[in-house]
Amino acid sequence: MKETTLTLHTQFQIGQMDERVFGGFLEHMGRAVYEGVYDPKSPHADEDGFRTDVLEVLQRWNMTAMRYPGGNFASGYHWLDGVGPREQRPTVLELAWQSIEPNHFGTDEYIKLCRRLNWTPMLTVNLGTGTPEEAGRWVEYCNRPGGTKFADLRIANGSTAPHQVKLWCLGNEMDGPWQLGHVSADEYAVRAQQAAKIMKDVDKSIELVVAGTCSISLPTYIEWDRRVLEYVSEADYISLHSYAGNRADDTPDYLAITNAIDRQIEEMDAVCRFVQARRRSQKRAYLCFDEWNVWYRTMKPEFLDGDGKFAPHVAEETYNLEDALVVAGYLNSFVRHADMVKIANIAQIVNALSPIHTEGDRVLLHTTFYPFEMFSRRRDGVSLQPIVAGPTYEGQKNGEVFYLDTSAILNDDILHVFMTNRSLTEVMPVQVKVADRSIVALDSAEILTGPDPKAVNSLEQPHLIQSRPFQAVKITDGLATVALPPCSVAALTFRLGR
Repeated sequence: MKETTLTLHTQFQIGQMDERVFGGFLEHMGRAVYEGVYDPKSPHADEDGFRTDVLEVLQRWNMTAMRYPGGNFASGYHWLDGVGPREQRPTVLELAWQSIEPNHFGTDEYIKLCRRLNWTPMLTVNLGTGTPEEAGRWVEYCNRPGGTKFADLRIANGSTAPHQVKLWCLGNEMDGPWQLGHVSADEYAVRAQQAAKIMKDVDKSIELVVAGTCSISLPTYIEWDRRVLEYVSEADYISLHSYAGNRADDTPDYLAITNAIDRQIEEMDAVCRFVQARRRSQKRAYLCFDEWNVWYRTMKPEFLDGDGKFAPHVAEETYNLEDALVVAGYLNSFVRHADMVKIANIAQIVNALSPIHTEGDRVLLHTTFYPFEMFSRRRDGVSLQPIVAGPTYEGQKNGEVFYLDTSAILNDDILHVFMTNRSLTEVMPVQVKVADRSIVALDSAEILTGPDPKAVNSLEQPHLIQSRPFQAVKITDGLATVALPPCSVAALTFRLGR
């Protein structure tokens, strides 16, 4: 393959990286909570019922904003069911995933988990079957110091200090016909504005995420978002959702999906800017990509029906190498749009459509675990505009892309560069140059690749696909040259001279 050149300039900055882009999503879906992060019967359980083996793996991700409790689950969830003595909490039929919910894990357990792992709490209120008043009471329970009914309830439940939850989502996927309480854009906007008013009256410091269009394939796309943003002036962010998949078994086109990710971000940001201009306002809503991942093999109805069981095996994907490259593509796009995307949450973190899988007392890391870890370790700094010159190819549906997918983050004299080689057969030579600085040293480098795009990790071969030290990097006369293997993701940290 002909050489690709990646040119950067330290003054060509896109925006400061927000650490909340490296967030996650924990929903009461399948085995995400029970047999996932919380399993008192596990030999790995601690005194709080948390699985320490799962928590040790999650710590490697260094995650930030953790969205909870849904997702579709949130539209039928009443938070009061999940607080207080466990033996007094009701067991209910959960309708989103047709499962049994004992409510043993609720608000206070979630907050304790957030404190353990240094996560930023991010709660989704029920605007499907719930009410704006119920949402306001949840804010009171979490954030008021005491002396009022629901703040005192929190104190009685053992949490004297407020939980200080600053991020709140106003419902979930309310434009989706599958959603409990699904309504039109105008009806949702009224409901969301009512909730926003009450919630901010309880705590003026909170930030609010309104539910945007949950899929670009729905007829509500863009128009829903405009209507909601124009009505709910309290909104600080609007949500985006995206799930990628290789349904046509066309790997080159699948890896070109970054075009669709970029386009969705830029179109949604255009709506935010339009509404800001129409209002003649100083306030601009930013983007919260609070559900994203690869998910398509278990998206069929037969994989989503819990059949009235407790902790059913719902939506448990097995990820391969090409899926890992697509996860890297999402992250590259978020870095390239640091001025627009301020929060993002990989969906999800354990078992349900997750890179982490529990099987009895064992934990398996799927291929998609590693790109997130590689990026998250290098997330601090400002995003730089990458200029790429090199060979391209045409995706069947997603259009023309460079074989190289890339992004970069500058932190003073430290430069982090992320690169994906989308070629399935050829090594890609890449020259990296910083126009106004010299590259003087390589501090660290990791590579994720494997024998085949369809290769997966299994309990029998758990380490077949994992990140490893990368040696094929040379620095000469202030430039770096990299030999990227086919179907690979690399994360490199350089030191720059003055």
